[in-house]
Amino acid sequence: MLQPLVRRTWAPQGQTPIQWQWERHDRLSVISAISLAPRRRRLGLYWETRRKNICGEDVVALLRDVRRHLRRRITLILDRWSVHKGRTVREYLQRYAAEIQIEWLPGYAPDLNPAEQVWNHSKYSDLANFSPADCDQLERHVEFSMRKQRVQSSLLRSFFKTAELPL
Repeated sequence: MLQPLVRRTWAPQGQTPIQWQWERHDRLSVISAISLAPRRRRLGLYWETRRKNICGEDVVALLRDVRRHLRRRITLILDRWSVHKGRTVREYLQRYAAEIQIEWLPGYAPDLNPAEQVWNHSKYSDLANFSPADCDQLERHVEFSMRKQRVQSSLLRSFFKTAELPL
């Protein structure tokens, strides 16, 4: 994750831009959720960053935060990522079945998942050509990107349009 996403860029003729980067084995994983208020149609963005691969406990932690903030029955749309179908998440969802309704996206369909567009925007727009010195610097920039997206309701709405999901 610390390897830069290199995008096409401009440079003076004959001066190829160079990004110096070394092989890194650090990791920063991000999990996100988008909420939609049923009456006022207001969108919200929630996320968690981890210095490891996301596991079931991390998904449950994000769901707890979302439930604590929203304080109402929710419909949760999940892709079929193996972590979402794991025992920890499955047990949590069964425990709160009266408060959480589950809708599953088809297998491997990131184009149908608006939350995937959050990360695509971060990677291909906010973090393009960015070479972090370490995981702390990357995490600060990811957090900044997510906070910036959180307050742009038109951007969040565009993620649903990209997924061809009506609001």
